Amino acid sequence: MTLLLASNNAKKRRELERILEGTALRVTTPAEAGLTLDPEEDGETFAANARKKALAFAGAFDGPVLADDSGLEVDALDGRPGVRSARFAGEDADDAANRDRLRRELEGVPEARRSARFVCHLVLARGDEVLAEARGEVDGRILDRERGDAGFGYDPLFLHEPSGRSFAELPPAEKDAVSHRGRALAALAPRLRDLEA
Repeated sequence: MTLLLASNNAKKRRELERILEGTALRVTTPAEAGLTLDPEEDGETFAANARKKALAFAGAFDGPVLADDSGLEVDALDGRPGVRSARFAGEDADDAANRDRLRRELEGVPEARRSARFVCHLVLARGDEVLAEARGEVDGRILDRERGDAGFGYDPLFLHEPSGRSFAELPPAEKDAVSHRGRALAALAPRLRDLEA
């Protein structure tokens, strides 16, 4: 069974493939499937954006589609960047620019007030129907400097307190076990296994 990941983000794809290892599901991307859809992520919640992406791609793909919307919520910034995480420093911002803006906005904020969480909302759809949804979260703290060179996005600034390491310092398997996306996928696993039947 081929599962379309509603994203061309290579790092998200690798993360999903690691988490789905051992299943009969093969992951493909819109680019590989010849799809050029670009649904506007204008929802006010991760759930709304993930549903919109899932249904847009499911209407154009003959098979199941998995869409996610995920991001970082920082308490000292009243939950920002939130659904704007990928565009925090502007519409064409890259990961480094987004991290730079986050560091600037948190200058002078003491460690005790740097609590944050990564959030991932997953939607599994087929045709015009949402089959299942799941949400995963992981709490942490925003560092004042980057640590580690693995991962992507805000990972080098996100301290996973139980391990004492940033997400960019965790080996992939360890990160997958505790990450927001890993937790959301674990919650969705029974429905994904149903696709194999």
